[in-house]
Amino acid sequence: MTEKKRALITGITGQDGSYLSEFLLDKDYEVHGIIRRSSSFNTNRIDHIYQDPHNPHVSLFLHYGDLTDGTTIRRILEEVRPVEIYNLGAQSHVRVSFDSPEYTVDTVAMGALRLLEAIRDYQYRTGIEVRFYQAGSSEMFGKVQEVPQKETTPFYPRSPYSCAKVYAHWQTLNYRESYNLFACNGILFNHESPRRGETFVTRKITRAVARIVAGKQKKLYLGNLDSKRDWGYAKDYVRAMWMMLQQEQPDDYVIATNETHSIKEFLEIAFTHVNLNWQDYVEFDPRYLRPAEVDLLIGDCTKAKEKLGWQPSVTFTELVHLMVDSDIKALEKSNMVGSGFD
Repeated sequence: MTEKKRALITGITGQDGSYLSEFLLDKDYEVHGIIRRSSSFNTNRIDHIYQDPHNPHVSLFLHYGDLTDGTTIRRILEEVRPVEIYNLGAQSHVRVSFDSPEYTVDTVAMGALRLLEAIRDYQYRTGIEVRFYQAGSSEMFGKVQEVPQKETTPFYPRSPYSCAKVYAHWQTLNYRESYNLFACNGILFNHESPRRGETFVTRKITRAVARIVAGKQKKLYLGNLDSKRDWGYAKDYVRAMWMMLQQEQPDDYVIATNETHSIKEFLEIAFTHVNLNWQDYVEFDPRYLRPAEVDLLIGDCTKAKEKLGWQPSVTFTELVHLMVDSDIKALEKSNMVGSGFD
């Protein structure tokens, strides 16, 4: 019996971490995830795949740790002995990064460096190759220098979050070239799903639609409605992460849909799906504006299509409908069991 491949995921409880866990388990991996200690349960996105560790056939394991704690990261790496590491952990909310810049940079930038150093030491000592995926972001392009954006487009970050991601990107490339690590950067454009965090604008919209239909909410307050983003489906994007680590040589890839849509377009599709006019419900609130805005993002994923054989499977309209339907269903279910969608 061949030993299962072992993967370690930071940020396993997030949107991407949960979908990636499902994907790897389906491919018969042994999956290990790092979670932060909390006084309340924060594993709802992976509860459906969690397995009792007393089960002799368990394939999913969770470890307490934090990207700000290098000692624990090294200890987990020694215990797990993974052959693939996916660094998805971060303080990932761009607007919040302006309020908590030090913490954002410590987790996003220094967290990636701590992981790379731990991998370098482990690989040098054991001779075991560890393949590393660094979750980059289209926010790194910021004030756009080229349309569409591709792997060679210059970065111009416009937030503490994106500055930290640029640092992590270049450290990943530096470790690849300096220490011969199999390290890949995935420059992922916005990717959404029903598991998207409720403070992100897409989920904020679809959740509000569900509540407005149910009579539980009257208004939705948003900031800049003219921002344009390249939105895809998170399930498609985690597949691309895995594909990068299966190649003969490490490289960096833009993952996107090659389309851009404004927040107004997202609103139009979401509200029209339930036969409502978004302009009757949406109000402007300057508190949601960023100190420095990113106006337009659209990715050129030609390289990923040609080298990885990857392409998105869900259209923009299908994605919006999927999220709206999911939030309506979740609200109906919570009303039946009397639990906390409110």
